[in-house]
Amino acid sequence: MSVQVATVKMADMELKGVNSERPSEGLSLPAIPAVPAIPASVSPIDPESSPIPALSQPMKGAPASAMKRTDPTQRPKDGGDDAGSPEGAVSEAPRTVKKQIQFADQKREFNKRPTKIGRRSLSRSISQSSTDSYSSAASYTDSSDDETSPRDKQQKNSKGSSDFCVKNIKQAEFGRREIEIAEQEMPALMALRKRAQGEKPLAGAKIVGCTHITAQTAVLIETLGALGAQCRWAACNIYSTLNEVAAALAESGVPVFSWKGESEDDFWWCIDRCVNVEGWQPNMILDDGGDLTHWIYKKYPNMFKKIKGIVEESVTGVHRLYQLSKAGKLCVPAMNVNDSVTKQKFDNLYCCRESILDGLKRTTDMMFGGKQVVVCGYGEVGKGCCAALKAMGSIVYVTEIDPICALQACMDGFRLVKLNEVIRQVDIVITCTGNKNVVTREHLDRMKNGCIVCNMGHSNTEIDVASLRTPELTWERVRSQVDHVIWPDGKRIVLLAEGRLLNLSCSTVPTFVLSITATTQALALIELYNAPEGRYKQDVYLLPKKMDEYVASLHLPTFDAHLTELSDEQAKYLGLNKNGPFKPNYYRY
Repeated sequence: MSVQVATVKMADMELKGVNSERPSEGLSLPAIPAVPAIPASVSPIDPESSPIPALSQPMKGAPASAMKRTDPTQRPKDGGDDAGSPEGAVSEAPRTVKKQIQFADQKREFNKRPTKIGRRSLSRSISQSSTDSYSSAASYTDSSDDETSPRDKQQKNSKGSSDFCVKNIKQAEFGRREIEIAEQEMPALMALRKRAQGEKPLAGAKIVGCTHITAQTAVLIETLGALGAQCRWAACNIYSTLNEVAAALAESGVPVFSWKGESEDDFWWCIDRCVNVEGWQPNMILDDGGDLTHWIYKKYPNMFKKIKGIVEESVTGVHRLYQLSKAGKLCVPAMNVNDSVTKQKFDNLYCCRESILDGLKRTTDMMFGGKQVVVCGYGEVGKGCCAALKAMGSIVYVTEIDPICALQACMDGFRLVKLNEVIRQVDIVITCTGNKNVVTREHLDRMKNGCIVCNMGHSNTEIDVASLRTPELTWERVRSQVDHVIWPDGKRIVLLAEGRLLNLSCSTVPTFVLSITATTQALALIELYNAPEGRYKQDVYLLPKKMDEYVASLHLPTFDAHLTELSDEQAKYLGLNKNGPFKPNYYRY
């Protein structure tokens, strides 16, 4: 025993000696910057007349008043006044201060320039699809930047241009690296860029876009530029922009107006800056959700005299286009990319099958095994979500209005229920219907303590978040895109991304799948832009089947996949062209 004691003492003395000789030093680490199918009218198209290069060749090889959000990290000043952290910051504090929701009796018009503080109180959205938020969206920003609004900054890229508005142009180098990584996983876009770059099929096209601004979208934008188009871009979601990617686009000369954590005023201001520019008028629209199309119809209807067409990729945006067409107000041809096979089956199904788990893990760190989950909607997005959660061991319930989708859910092994039947027992509620008020205040009141509520549809109208902006409920910020909504009895639910699109707001999506969607969008733009007058009328069209097959074929080499070719006898027997299309337009994949 004495030897052991002596050994311990000697070791202790040696450690003390080392500590005294090497005082602790702080390590200085480099800061790291931080789309239910709608029936469509299909126009017959001769594939041989398509402008796509090599297309006919087979492949070789709320209340109107604004609301001030409670931030639990704020500390009171002397005298009881609140001293918030700088605008846009999410500061951490060891204690949590609960507050009641406060409302401000103040409205602002769009073209009134809000003050720096006033911009945090959000006005009622013109469109309830993408901007129905009353909270301080500016708090979800990159903490590595200063908290000055990008609208108040004077920034220039290395070429001296200031025709952009991003969070921090200095982040461009980091964004460029992300774009280069994305290019490696987007083989079809890169192949299209290489094949069509010499012909410049989009020469003279002036494309105004409103989509998520991510590294994958950046590859699409730069591909459109390589094919001859001029582009101006804004974001379709206030949370999904990657600031460093936006900076990289701005540095390369693309007028981009977007940053993560925009307010509503910022959102519409950015769209307006893309559209309303002296000496430049768009002749093509690429939209995701319909907000850009809505804004031009509302503010600049005369622009449609020169616009050749609209390409729309989301359920929400396509629904709006069909409404305009039915009312006789659609004045240009529109291409419904959302209901193309390559979008429905790959982006909606396979993408959401992976990204639902990613978004939930990043925000809640929860384990899925044994958890009870209800998925509202069993379209392609719902199918992907259910498959992923079932594979992780979750008990999955499904709600549906369509008997065909409902029967599919039953045949896939899921129990079909009404939301009211399981709302008290489930651990997670996921909406993916494209509808509004799927989860109402009544449902929210009946949820159990700790229930997680999120949305996988494009629009933030599926969860009635506005009904939670009442004085008796307390909001606590947990982390970026995660809020506790607390009832007077202490019950709390976990609301993710304030009911907005979970995967693109809280995580990322698989690049390869987005390559399929982006290539489809690019081909739709080329088709509409080059189509002879009279081919397309003022209606909504599906992408020709031949183009769907072409997009798929561009991605097969990645898997070293080898297509079987029909013999002349087989093709004659089936009544097909050996080069396709291989399925009729009514075929359900």
